[in-house]
Amino acid sequence: MGQHLLPGNPPVELTLRRSARARRISLRVSGLDGAVTLTLPRGVSEGEGLKFARSKGDWLRAQISDQPEIVTVSSGMEIPVEGEMLRIMPGTGKRVVPEGDALLVPGPEEAMASRLQAFLKTLARDRLATASDRYAGLIGRPYSRLTLRDTRSRWGSCTAAGGLMYSWRLIMAPPEVLDYVAAHEVAHLQEMNHSAAFWSLVEHLMPDYRDPRQWLRKEGGALHRYRFGD
Repeated sequence: MGQHLLPGNPPVELTLRRSARARRISLRVSGLDGAVTLTLPRGVSEGEGLKFARSKGDWLRAQISDQPEIVTVSSGMEIPVEGEMLRIMPGTGKRVVPEGDALLVPGPEEAMASRLQAFLKTLARDRLATASDRYAGLIGRPYSRLTLRDTRSRWGSCTAAGGLMYSWRLIMAPPEVLDYVAAHEVAHLQEMNHSAAFWSLVEHLMPDYRDPRQWLRKEGGALHRYRFGD
Protein backbone atom coordinates (compact mmCIF):
# COMPACT_ATOMS: atom_id res chain seq x y z
CA MET A 1 0.00 0.00 0.00
CA GLY A 2 3.06 2.22 0.03
CA GLN A 3 4.95 4.67 2.19
CA HIS A 4 3.39 7.37 4.38
CA LEU A 5 4.85 10.11 6.55
CA LEU A 6 3.32 10.49 9.98
CA PRO A 7 3.45 14.18 11.04
CA GLY A 8 5.14 15.11 14.31
CA ASN A 9 8.52 15.86 15.80
CA PRO A 10 10.24 14.10 14.24
CA PRO A 11 8.04 12.83 11.40
CA VAL A 12 7.82 9.04 11.20
CA GLU A 13 8.01 7.19 7.88
CA LEU A 14 5.88 4.07 7.87
CA THR A 15 4.95 1.35 5.40
CA LEU A 16 1.29 0.38 5.06
CA ARG A 17 0.42 -3.19 4.23
CA ARG A 18 -2.86 -5.07 4.19
CA SER A 19 -3.20 -8.62 5.48
CA ALA A 20 -6.15 -10.93 4.98
CA ARG A 21 -5.09 -12.85 8.08
CA ALA A 22 -4.81 -9.85 10.41
CA ARG A 23 -7.67 -9.39 12.88
CA ARG A 24 -6.73 -5.94 14.12
CA ILE A 25 -4.61 -2.94 13.21
CA SER A 26 -1.00 -3.45 14.27
CA LEU A 27 2.17 -1.37 14.39
CA ARG A 28 5.60 -2.95 14.30
CA VAL A 29 9.00 -1.32 14.71
CA SER A 30 11.76 -3.52 13.32
CA GLY A 31 14.46 -4.35 15.84
CA LEU A 32 16.92 -4.57 12.96
CA ASP A 33 16.65 -1.17 11.30
CA GLY A 34 13.83 0.72 13.01
CA ALA A 35 11.50 0.45 10.00
CA VAL A 36 7.83 0.99 10.94
CA THR A 37 5.09 -1.18 9.44
CA LEU A 38 1.37 -0.49 9.85
CA THR A 39 -0.72 -3.58 9.06
CA LEU A 40 -4.41 -3.23 8.24
CA PRO A 41 -6.92 -6.09 8.30
CA ARG A 42 -9.53 -6.46 5.61
CA GLY A 43 -12.30 -3.88 5.88
CA VAL A 44 -10.27 -1.23 7.71
CA SER A 45 -9.69 1.96 5.74
CA GLU A 46 -6.30 3.55 5.21
CA GLY A 47 -7.51 6.67 7.01
CA GLU A 48 -8.57 4.67 10.06
CA GLY A 49 -5.18 2.98 10.12
CA LEU A 50 -3.29 6.27 9.95
CA LYS A 51 -5.47 7.69 12.73
CA PHE A 52 -4.46 4.71 14.88
CA ALA A 53 -0.79 5.29 14.05
CA ARG A 54 -1.06 8.97 15.00
CA SER A 55 -2.52 7.98 18.38
CA LYS A 56 0.59 5.87 18.97
CA GLY A 57 3.02 8.60 17.85
CA ASP A 58 4.79 9.03 21.20
CA TRP A 59 5.25 5.28 21.56
CA LEU A 60 6.59 5.00 18.01
CA ARG A 61 9.16 7.75 18.52
CA ALA A 62 10.29 6.19 21.79
CA GLN A 63 10.75 2.83 20.06
CA ILE A 64 12.69 4.37 17.18
CA SER A 65 14.93 6.40 19.50
CA ASP A 66 15.93 3.15 21.24
CA GLN A 67 17.32 1.73 17.98
CA PRO A 68 21.13 1.41 17.71
CA GLU A 69 22.84 4.42 16.15
CA ILE A 70 23.91 3.85 12.54
CA VAL A 71 27.70 3.71 12.19
CA THR A 72 29.49 4.24 8.87
CA VAL A 73 32.58 2.05 8.85
CA SER A 74 35.82 4.02 8.60
CA SER A 75 39.47 3.80 9.57
CA GLY A 76 40.14 4.12 13.31
CA MET A 77 36.77 2.85 14.51
CA GLU A 78 36.03 -0.53 16.07
CA ILE A 79 33.79 -3.24 14.69
CA PRO A 80 32.95 -6.69 16.08
CA VAL A 81 34.53 -9.70 14.39
CA GLU A 82 33.59 -13.10 15.83
CA GLY A 83 32.47 -11.33 18.99
CA GLU A 84 35.66 -9.34 19.52
CA MET A 85 35.94 -5.59 18.98
CA LEU A 86 38.78 -4.88 16.52
CA ARG A 87 40.03 -1.45 15.52
CA ILE A 88 40.27 -0.78 11.78
CA MET A 89 43.79 0.33 10.90
CA PRO A 90 45.70 0.92 7.63
CA GLY A 91 47.59 -2.16 6.46
CA THR A 92 50.09 -3.15 3.82
CA GLY A 93 50.11 -5.87 1.21
CA LYS A 94 47.02 -7.22 -0.53
CA ARG A 95 44.99 -8.91 2.23
CA VAL A 96 42.99 -7.79 5.26
CA VAL A 97 44.81 -9.18 8.29
CA PRO A 98 43.60 -9.46 11.92
CA GLU A 99 46.50 -8.66 14.24
CA GLY A 100 45.91 -8.57 17.98
CA ASP A 101 43.04 -6.18 18.63
CA ALA A 102 43.41 -4.55 15.20
CA LEU A 103 42.14 -5.28 11.71
CA LEU A 104 44.72 -4.16 9.15
CA VAL A 105 43.13 -3.11 5.87
CA PRO A 106 45.43 -2.26 2.94
CA GLY A 107 44.67 0.11 0.10
CA PRO A 108 43.25 3.64 -0.19
CA GLU A 109 40.77 4.96 2.38
CA GLU A 110 37.93 5.16 -0.17
CA ALA A 111 38.20 1.41 -0.84
CA MET A 112 38.61 0.41 2.81
CA ALA A 113 34.94 -0.28 3.61
CA SER A 114 34.34 -2.46 0.54
CA ARG A 115 37.56 -4.43 1.09
CA LEU A 116 36.64 -4.99 4.72
CA GLN A 117 33.15 -6.12 3.82
CA ALA A 118 34.56 -8.59 1.28
CA PHE A 119 36.89 -9.95 3.96
CA LEU A 120 34.00 -10.41 6.41
CA LYS A 121 31.87 -12.17 3.79
CA THR A 122 34.68 -14.58 2.92
CA LEU A 123 35.30 -15.33 6.60
CA ALA A 124 31.57 -15.80 7.17
CA ARG A 125 31.32 -18.29 4.31
CA ASP A 126 34.24 -20.28 5.69
CA ARG A 127 32.85 -20.41 9.24
CA LEU A 128 29.27 -21.12 8.16
CA ALA A 129 30.28 -23.83 5.68
CA THR A 130 32.39 -25.54 8.36
CA ALA A 131 29.54 -25.44 10.90
CA SER A 132 26.91 -26.51 8.35
CA ASP A 133 29.07 -29.41 7.14
CA ARG A 134 29.57 -30.57 10.73
CA TYR A 135 25.89 -30.48 11.67
CA ALA A 136 24.70 -31.92 8.35
CA GLY A 137 27.11 -34.81 8.86
CA LEU A 138 25.68 -35.48 12.32
CA ILE A 139 22.16 -35.97 10.97
CA GLY A 140 23.20 -37.54 7.67
CA ARG A 141 21.38 -34.99 5.51
CA PRO A 142 23.56 -32.99 3.10
CA TYR A 143 22.50 -29.53 1.96
CA SER A 144 22.38 -28.58 -1.71
CA ARG A 145 24.03 -25.15 -1.58
CA LEU A 146 25.01 -22.34 0.78
CA THR A 147 24.40 -18.67 -0.01
CA LEU A 148 25.07 -15.45 1.91
CA ARG A 149 22.90 -12.34 1.93
CA ASP A 150 22.48 -9.20 4.01
CA THR A 151 19.00 -10.09 5.21
CA ARG A 152 17.23 -7.97 7.83
CA SER A 153 14.18 -10.13 8.48
CA ARG A 154 15.99 -13.38 9.30
CA TRP A 155 19.45 -14.72 10.12
CA GLY A 156 19.11 -17.86 8.07
CA SER A 157 16.71 -20.04 6.11
CA CYS A 158 16.46 -23.50 4.60
CA THR A 159 14.57 -24.31 1.40
CA ALA A 160 12.64 -27.48 0.64
CA ALA A 161 15.38 -28.29 -1.89
CA GLY A 162 18.00 -28.24 0.86
CA GLY A 163 19.51 -24.82 0.19
CA LEU A 164 20.87 -22.94 3.18
CA MET A 165 20.93 -19.14 3.32
CA TYR A 166 22.65 -17.11 6.01
CA SER A 167 23.24 -13.45 6.82
CA TRP A 168 26.94 -12.73 6.43
CA ARG A 169 26.70 -10.40 9.44
CA LEU A 170 26.70 -13.47 11.67
CA ILE A 171 30.50 -13.30 11.44
CA MET A 172 30.34 -10.27 13.71
CA ALA A 173 28.55 -12.22 16.44
CA PRO A 174 30.30 -14.52 18.95
CA PRO A 175 31.21 -17.88 17.33
CA GLU A 176 28.63 -19.82 19.33
CA VAL A 177 25.88 -17.59 17.93
CA LEU A 178 26.94 -18.35 14.36
CA ASP A 179 27.07 -22.05 15.29
CA TYR A 180 23.54 -21.88 16.70
CA VAL A 181 22.10 -20.41 13.50
CA ALA A 182 23.87 -23.11 11.47
CA ALA A 183 22.48 -25.83 13.76
CA HIS A 184 19.01 -24.28 13.50
CA GLU A 185 18.98 -24.19 9.70
CA VAL A 186 20.56 -27.62 9.26
CA ALA A 187 17.89 -29.06 11.58
CA HIS A 188 15.33 -27.83 9.04
CA LEU A 189 16.84 -30.26 6.52
CA GLN A 190 15.10 -32.94 8.58
CA GLU A 191 12.27 -31.01 10.25
CA MET A 192 10.78 -28.26 8.05
CA ASN A 193 8.87 -26.73 10.95
CA HIS A 194 9.36 -25.47 14.49
CA SER A 195 7.76 -28.43 16.22
CA ALA A 196 8.91 -30.10 19.42
CA ALA A 197 10.77 -32.60 17.23
CA PHE A 198 12.62 -29.75 15.54
CA TRP A 199 13.78 -28.17 18.80
CA SER A 200 14.77 -31.57 20.12
CA LEU A 201 16.98 -31.99 17.05
CA VAL A 202 18.52 -28.53 17.55
CA GLU A 203 19.31 -29.49 21.14
CA HIS A 204 20.87 -32.75 19.95
CA LEU A 205 23.11 -30.80 17.56
CA MET A 206 23.90 -28.03 20.04
CA PRO A 207 22.91 -28.81 23.65
CA ASP A 208 23.68 -25.27 24.88
CA TYR A 209 21.80 -23.46 22.08
CA ARG A 210 19.55 -21.42 24.38
CA ASP A 211 22.09 -18.79 25.43
CA PRO A 212 23.26 -18.04 21.85
CA ARG A 213 19.62 -17.89 20.75
CA GLN A 214 18.87 -15.37 23.50
CA TRP A 215 21.95 -13.31 22.55
CA LEU A 216 20.73 -13.11 18.97
CA ARG A 217 17.26 -12.00 20.05
CA LYS A 218 18.63 -9.29 22.35
CA GLU A 219 21.84 -8.15 20.64
CA GLY A 220 21.58 -9.28 17.03
CA GLY A 221 19.83 -6.16 15.77
CA ALA A 222 22.90 -4.06 16.64
CA LEU A 223 24.93 -5.91 14.01
CA HIS A 224 22.91 -4.06 11.36
CA ARG A 225 24.06 -0.65 12.63
CA TYR A 226 27.33 -0.97 10.70
CA ARG A 227 27.21 0.45 7.19
CA PHE A 228 29.90 -0.38 4.63
CA GLY A 229 28.87 2.13 2.01
CA ASP A 230 26.68 -0.40 0.20
